[in-house]
Amino acid sequence: MAYKYSTELTQNCAKGVGVALPISRKESVMVCQAIRGMQVGKAKKLLEDVVALKKPIAFTRYNMDMGHKHGIAAGRFPVSACSQILKLLQSVEANAQFKGLSTAGLIVRHASAQKGPTAYHSGRQRTKAKRTHIELVVEEKKQEAKK
Repeated sequence: MAYKYSTELTQNCAKGVGVALPISRKESVMVCQAIRGMQVGKAKKLLEDVVALKKPIAFTRYNMDMGHKHGIAAGRFPVSACSQILKLLQSVEANAQFKGLSTAGLIVRHASAQKGPTAYHSGRQRTKAKRTHIELVVEEKKQEAKK
């Protein structure tokens, strides 16, 4: 199982992959878009707020017949997707700490969701099960020297 990341993995990066997670791919795409480029602490706070139903995720792509939320146009609270991505983000942060990177200056450099394997629930209806692959890459932000 090989993945091609869209970013080069350097010495100051740490990665994590969640394989075949039982979450919606469309919701995962929007959550990854929301946390991409954020600091890890702020991203964790956002995901915890979504799980606690305090702050919604803006849905810019899959928003047909979706309700309006204050401050953003269309939005929802994808609780299960956020809780799984939060676990993966904590794992990536631990990977970065193991590599010797400072966890205070980590930024989510790459976050993407892809289609997982097609699995079916057993029974007469034979409905599809949700499966999604999540990739996260965090990078240590370089401290600029102050004059």
